[in-house]
Amino acid sequence: MTLLQRLFHIPLFGPAQTLALASEPASLILARVGRTLDRMTPQLSAPSTPKERQAKGHIALVGAGPGAADLLTLRAVKRLQQADVIFYDRLVDPEVLELARPGTEMVFVGKHVGAHSWPQEKINRVIVTEALKGRRVVRLKSGDPGIFGRASEEMEAADEAGIPVELVPGITAASAAGAALGRSLTSRGVANALVLTTGTGCASDPFPDCTRLSGPGTTTAFYMSVRQARRLADQLMQKGLPADSPVDIAVEVSKPGERHFAATVGSLADVIAACHITGCAILLVTWPEGGVPTVQSQTAAGQTAEGPKAVTAV
Repeated sequence: MTLLQRLFHIPLFGPAQTLALASEPASLILARVGRTLDRMTPQLSAPSTPKERQAKGHIALVGAGPGAADLLTLRAVKRLQQADVIFYDRLVDPEVLELARPGTEMVFVGKHVGAHSWPQEKINRVIVTEALKGRRVVRLKSGDPGIFGRASEEMEAADEAGIPVELVPGITAASAAGAALGRSLTSRGVANALVLTTGTGCASDPFPDCTRLSGPGTTTAFYMSVRQARRLADQLMQKGLPADSPVDIAVEVSKPGERHFAATVGSLADVIAACHITGCAILLVTWPEGGVPTVQSQTAAGQTAEGPKAVTAV
């Protein structure tokens, strides 16, 4: 079964239609899904003629989700199928790019820490330039484009140029990490607030106060914080979170290299160093109501989770 057949073997159609999809080629599957989505969202349908398409370009900021292609929304898949050119990030999984129609131009615009060959201003400029040519542009971002994805800057650039722009949400890494760990990020009587924050700032604020909203009754998801683990752990303990409070570390969530580790706030930086965690990771810290940890991590500190895609660490 092809990737597209796996993705669309879902109850989008009736039972007989769903069964029939398994034996159809990918092109027919996409055509059928596209027609169904057009009926569901007619205002988002593609222009009917090449002349209409050339008259006005379009930019869609599309969330690719945490990694796995089958976690994309149907609207995200439709935008990939409509795109003339896709500008994609470093963390976008290759399987996601396979969903684009043949012949779509692909441009890598990924950034690495300390090596920005594609600064944000350049990305803004090229997506606007392509849209002004009358092309349908997809800016494909990992996770959700509105969560630490610089979406506001790209939307402003499109607005200034008079280009229609659309934001297509995606599953953010914190949600995927909680699902992978088999736990809810909020729980009555334990954590009634969810904080999404990052330990990596911008040039004017390289070390943001990423723990300022953490406190009793919260779960805090730290994005892009592996290199700042010792600093944020110290800040949490200074705020009153006990050093033996559990921290879940989810690496490469929903991707083939997915790994789960557990630590305590006090051991967080050492576990990250010992397990050689340097890639994309989410750190989840639950600070229970009352201030005393009552929700234990599923694994002992310094060990990986048992289950699919887990590996032995220390």
